[in-house]
Amino acid sequence: MRAVAKYGALTTLGSVVLSALVAAPADGADATGATTSAARGVVLAAQRAATDGITFGACPKAEQLPDPIACGTVEVPLDYTEPDGRTISLTVSRVPASGNPEQRQGALVFNPGGPGASGMYFPMAAEVPHWKRIAEAYDLIGYAPRGVGRSAPLSCGDPADFGKAPTQSPVRPSESYKRERIAEAKAYARGCANAAGPALPHYNSLNNARDLDVLRAALGEQKLTFMGASYGTYFGALYATLFPSHVGRMVFDSAVNPDPERIWYRNNLDQSVAFERRWEDFRTWVAKHDATYHLGTDAEAVRQSYERVRAGVAHKPAGGKVGPGQLQAAMLGAGYYDDYWPTRASALSEYLKGNQKPLIDQAAPRPAAAAESENATAVYTAVECNDAPWPTDFAVWDRDNTALAQRAPFETWDNAWMNLPCAYWTGPRQRPTEVRARPGQLPPTLILAAERDAATPYEGAVELHKRLAGSALVTERDAGTHGVSGGGNACVTAYVEDYLLHGKAPVRRADCAPHAEPDPASAKPADRLVDLRRRHNPGARF
Repeated sequence: MRAVAKYGALTTLGSVVLSALVAAPADGADATGATTSAARGVVLAAQRAATDGITFGACPKAEQLPDPIACGTVEVPLDYTEPDGRTISLTVSRVPASGNPEQRQGALVFNPGGPGASGMYFPMAAEVPHWKRIAEAYDLIGYAPRGVGRSAPLSCGDPADFGKAPTQSPVRPSESYKRERIAEAKAYARGCANAAGPALPHYNSLNNARDLDVLRAALGEQKLTFMGASYGTYFGALYATLFPSHVGRMVFDSAVNPDPERIWYRNNLDQSVAFERRWEDFRTWVAKHDATYHLGTDAEAVRQSYERVRAGVAHKPAGGKVGPGQLQAAMLGAGYYDDYWPTRASALSEYLKGNQKPLIDQAAPRPAAAAESENATAVYTAVECNDAPWPTDFAVWDRDNTALAQRAPFETWDNAWMNLPCAYWTGPRQRPTEVRARPGQLPPTLILAAERDAATPYEGAVELHKRLAGSALVTERDAGTHGVSGGGNACVTAYVEDYLLHGKAPVRRADCAPHAEPDPASAKPADRLVDLRRRHNPGARF
C-alpha cells in the first residue's frame, strides 16, 4: 500500500485459434456491474493486438535494462467502453527462453505489485540461479501497467515537493498535525484530478486485468501464464474471474485479500496490524543478537533504543535529511524483507554510538528517485481510490486509526496519511468485483504466502484460496518476507518449478519450513527475484 513496481502475430495461426484468443470474457460482461460494452471492447482490442503483435527492439536508455533484454509496446484502449477512442501504449520487455526450442512453453508474464510498480526489470530474473530452469522454458515478459513509468505516466504533484525532507511521523498526531495532513490530502487529490483530467477514472484494477488480456493476445498466447506478486495477485485474480477460459498457469505470490468488503480501506487497517507484529519480529531478532548490536536483550529494550534514535533525529535530523518520517520509512523496509534486518539494526546501533552515516545512507531520500516515487504514488492513489468506496468523513478515519494505533502504533498513522486522498477523491468509485471461480472453471492455480507477511497478511491468501476453486495454497510457516517465490526457500522454489514446468500443484495445501534467519555478520541480500523487485520498485506498497 505505501508507494513512497513484436511478437507472436497470429495471422498465420488460422481463424480458429484467433477466435479462441479473443473469446468473450466470462458471462460476456464484468462481474462488477460494468457494462457489456467494456467486455466487447476487450475482445476488439485483443483481436487487434493479436494481429499486430509486438515489435521488440533495443530498450530505451531510460529503462536501464541490459542486453539481451528487448523492449516494445502494446496499444490498449484508455476506456474499454470506447475501444475506437483514445489508446495508450504500455511498455513491454522480453528475454527469450534460453533452452532448446522443444523446451519452450510460451511466455511468462510478471507483475510485481504496487499499484504503481513496474515489472520491466523482470527478464533480468533469467540471470538469477533459482530461475534458470524456468527461464529455459519461458520467454520472461515484464511490463509497466497503465500510468507507470513510460506507460501513459500519471503524476499528481511536483516530484520536488514530494521528496522534501526531513518530515515528522508522530505516533499520536496532534489536532493541528491532522489538519495539515487533511489539507495535503485534499491538495493531492485535486492534483490528480487536474493532471489527468477525464482519463483519471480509467486507472483502476479492472482495466489492469483487461490490459493483461490484450497483452496476452499481443504475445500470441492462447492461454495466459502469469505470476503476480502482492497487488499483482489482486488484478490477477480479477483476470481469472473475468477471463477464465484464457487462464493457463497462474501463480499468486503474497496474496491481497480479495474480499470486496476489504478493498481497500479495511485491507489497509489489516496491514497496519500485521506490520506491528512484524516489527516485533525484527526487534526480537535484534535482541537475540545483542552481542552484535547492543540495542537490548529483549524486544521492549530494542524498542526503547529505537525511540532514542527517533527522538534524536526529531531534535536534529541526521545529515539534515533524516527525520522521524525517513527513519520510519527505512524501518518499514525491515517489515517487508528480513534480509534488511542486519543493515537496519547496524544503522540504529551506529547512530547511538555517534556514527550517523549508515542511517543517512539507508534513510535519506534520493533526489534522483523523486520522479519515479511520485509516479508510483500517483498510480497507487488513483487505482485504490478508483477501485472502491472509501469513508469521506475524516471523523471515521480518526476514530478507526486512533483506536488501532493504541495496539499497532508502528505503521497505523503513516498508513492512514498515505491513503487519505481517497477521502477527498472527486472521481466515481467502483464497487469491487466479487473474485470467484466455480469448481472446474479454472485449471489449478498456485497461491504462495508467508505466514507472517505484513504487507499482505496471511488471511488474504486463505481467502483467495477459498474463492478460487481448485487452487493450491503453499505456506511458508513462521516466516514473513514479502514475496515468497524465486529462491529464498528451496521448498517453495520446488513447488513453483513443478507447477510452471510440469503443471503439478498440491491437491489443496502444502507447508514449507521457514527460510533461514538472516546472519548478523552479513549485510548482503539473497540472490533472488524479490531483490530485483525491491531494487527497481523501492516504494512498492502491495
